[in-house]
Amino acid sequence: MFEVPFNPCNYPYPSRRTVIYGKSGMVATAHPLAAQAGLRILQKGGNAVDAAIAVAAMLTVVEPTSNGIGGDAFALVWSQGQLHGLNASGPAPQHLTPAWIRSHGFSRMPAYGWGAVTVPGIPAAWASLHTRFGRLSLIDDLGPAIEVADQGHPVAPTVAYFWCRAYDRYSQVLTAPEFAEWFRVFAPGGHPPEAGAIWRAPDHARTLEDIGQSHAESFYRGSLAERIVDFSRCTGGVLTLEDLADYEPEWVSPLAVSFHGYDVWELPPNGQGLVALMALKMLDGLVPVNDEERVHFQIEALKLAFEDAFCHLADPRFMALPAETLLDDAYIASRRALIGQEAQPRVIDALHPGGTVYLATADGEGMMVSYIQSNYAGFGSGLVVPGTGIALQNRGQLFRLDDRHANRLEPGKRPYHTIIPAFLTYQGHPVGPFGVMGGFMQPQGHVQVLSYLLERTLNPQAALDAPRFYWDAGNRVICEPHFSATILEGLKRRGHDVHLASETGLFGRGEIIWRLPSGVYLGSTEPRADGYIAAW
Repeated sequence: MFEVPFNPCNYPYPSRRTVIYGKSGMVATAHPLAAQAGLRILQKGGNAVDAAIAVAAMLTVVEPTSNGIGGDAFALVWSQGQLHGLNASGPAPQHLTPAWIRSHGFSRMPAYGWGAVTVPGIPAAWASLHTRFGRLSLIDDLGPAIEVADQGHPVAPTVAYFWCRAYDRYSQVLTAPEFAEWFRVFAPGGHPPEAGAIWRAPDHARTLEDIGQSHAESFYRGSLAERIVDFSRCTGGVLTLEDLADYEPEWVSPLAVSFHGYDVWELPPNGQGLVALMALKMLDGLVPVNDEERVHFQIEALKLAFEDAFCHLADPRFMALPAETLLDDAYIASRRALIGQEAQPRVIDALHPGGTVYLATADGEGMMVSYIQSNYAGFGSGLVVPGTGIALQNRGQLFRLDDRHANRLEPGKRPYHTIIPAFLTYQGHPVGPFGVMGGFMQPQGHVQVLSYLLERTLNPQAALDAPRFYWDAGNRVICEPHFSATILEGLKRRGHDVHLASETGLFGRGEIIWRLPSGVYLGSTEPRADGYIAAW
């Protein structure tokens, strides 16, 4: 097998969190009820995929601030010696065109309303994963989420914080009649729920039950599809029954690069896992002399990778430069050569944070899942299909209206996607799933967590707890307050425009499951959320 690169005792921070060990199964996610749902399914006889579906469904209930039934999903599944990739991102509706967007008064893609809505992929992701790998029935997998949605649950502290922020924003921008259902569902009594308050979602429960019983057919070709399209038709949208009925997720071949002897796996475009892979491959050819230079190199490599992604990354059918070309040794070497000792500004659109949920699962037979789903920005488009609890995503905001750009809006095309699950292997052996959720922070989080884990040999929990930076434009870098003062001063001398964070939620939230050579699982979760490891 392989030598574990980290020392379990290598934890350099005053407040130590404990890694969790398990033998028969493990679930890692940012909400205790979701982790417990996955464990419940494992103990019922389900495998890691059944558990992942259960966790994903529960997260639509307990963390609606970051995902919902009307969003998209991606997954990596390790099963029987092979890594499988699933792209369940939805395309633009056939009648959503740049002319339609401009005719509604927008000069760029909108953040709210029907102009931002793409076909939801999450229910199809659950059905596809279940068909290929599931052991229990889909309705069994969704059972814990249905129960909690119907009976209600106390809102978690981190979720309550983001719920309040979203309510303050939506109260200002969602003024049209089609947004009334959002306030009815997510602001009962005229305000968002506080931490500890019981929130019930009976419509959501009925929709999950319909999805489970019909194996998601109802959502794309049945009564739920009709309700979605009726709402679209009545409120000026362009989503049709044909758009939903034609949708199918795509099984894809994951991409990998080597980093400190390990293979890091990401999904190919339209997801931005390519950004992490390009940056890691640049960094694998650099030898920093100290931690300050290591962080400097990471920032500069990520700038270059994002610059390429914002120029080329799109639905792969429309990319002039395929992912393999952007990962070519010679091309990466040419980009690496641009990394010097001083900060160099890269001009791209500002990298705004987003809302996402990530989960990792593993079972006693060695199957492991790296899974992520999202509505993109918080609750999404602000559109909730009446009587269903289905909050529709605003993923279409990431399209461009520039006719010359690879990521231009076109009917039936998938947009640039921020959500990225990841997986580690070593010489063909599975090590485990990991991810850092949160908009454009995600590839930045992948790079930083892997550096802490594989370069500095911190244990997985320490790697998640360690301070992070967020590059958002030019030379501007936002750092967490517990970053080393020595490193921050060094970055400033190199020309980085360094700022300390003034808000929570900018730096992502991660999960790691690591399979030790003995077969024992080690799990670590995120201190920036209500993270939880459930082990069996």
